[in-house]
Amino acid sequence: MGNCIVNLKHTVAALGLWVLLGGISFAQVSPPMAAELLQDLRNAPASEAARIERDVLTVWAQSGSPAMDLLYSRGKDAMFQGDTTLAIAHLTALTDHAPEFAEGFHARAQAYFAAGLYGPAIDDLETTLALNPQQYNAIFGLGAILQEFGDLRAAADLYRRVLSINPHHDNAQRALDGLRRDGIGRRL
Repeated sequence: MGNCIVNLKHTVAALGLWVLLGGISFAQVSPPMAAELLQDLRNAPASEAARIERDVLTVWAQSGSPAMDLLYSRGKDAMFQGDTTLAIAHLTALTDHAPEFAEGFHARAQAYFAAGLYGPAIDDLETTLALNPQQYNAIFGLGAILQEFGDLRAAADLYRRVLSINPHHDNAQRALDGLRRDGIGRRL
């Protein structure tokens, strides 16, 4: 029995060391690759925009660690299945172990929003944007929440910011058009 406890301690210590050392390699995507894709997206004709946007999102979704990619995938799968509690659990583990991975916070913000937890969603969107200021879907999400709360001018500003990064973002364009019809967000 005593031997089993000693072996368990070594296993836990080894696992902890693996997690600690593994965390050192986590980094957001290389800026040149993402920046180049975003520039291509800004200049792309509508016929090519969807493909480039998929490429941007694919690059952003790479954590740099197979273990963290697995947590990300499990969180996204749980969201797809409508299990926000499980999604939040997986994505919290991800953000705890990969605090520089912006998409972990963005995915958890989506899960919080789906669960009706707007405060934590806003906090995670802000963290996402601190790590990746060009994450246009996070900017859009923040705009949608602000619009829901009635801060229509701030929402319109955020939708315009989304469109300056990704002029092909249909949801941002529709939201901004809707606010303009209501007299909000017009430029004089």
